[in-house]
Amino acid sequence: MAYARRPVWLASAVAVLGTLAACGTQTSGATPAPSAPAGRSSLSSPPPAVPSDTVAASVRSAARSPATGTAERSEPAEASRSAASSAPATSLPSASRCRTSELSASIGRMDPGAGQRNFPVVLTNGSSRTCTVYGYPGAAFVDAAGRQLGPDPVRTPGEPRRVTLAPGESAWAGLRYSSPGISGARTARPAALLVTPPDEREPLRVPWKAGEVPVAGNSSKVFLTVLQPGTGP
Repeated sequence: MAYARRPVWLASAVAVLGTLAACGTQTSGATPAPSAPAGRSSLSSPPPAVPSDTVAASVRSAARSPATGTAERSEPAEASRSAASSAPATSLPSASRCRTSELSASIGRMDPGAGQRNFPVVLTNGSSRTCTVYGYPGAAFVDAAGRQLGPDPVRTPGEPRRVTLAPGESAWAGLRYSSPGISGARTARPAALLVTPPDEREPLRVPWKAGEVPVAGNSSKVFLTVLQPGTGP
């Protein structure tokens, strides 16, 4: 029975091959490319080798191209450096306050009023830099031993202002008290007036040569004004 079926199977195989051959003859006439073995290129021959220096040149050219992300990121950085180089220089900070060691103090000429005595207390910038004073100075009469005579001066109401002193320039505050001969206040003769610049702790000692001052009793208060530019009224 097996031998009887073999011719039939062979005949069927021949018929199939004939059909495939007929289909191949019905194509456009182009010769099909040979199939490539697995894992290998379908090209009939290997591609020519590219020199390494050509590859390196291509890489450098691509890095310089504006179409790359690196070039696009570098443009803002270059613009920032250019803007920074063209920006104006930072302005210098404002002058700081005058220190006691940079100032000298003096008492100007007395300006007598109606029953009062008025003196300009002058602070002068003796340093080589510009500095500022603001508000009221401190003041106190003292004897030869340095003991204070009388109470602290009373600050006269006024609008404080910042006074800028270039080297050699001055600011003054008014010192005022009632004439002792008229007020009847108890008096003392100071050896010096201690003048303390605003916001400082160390005073400047100025010899006092204007006679007695009120230290107790009626009308014994001494008044002091804010600093203003110049050496007196």
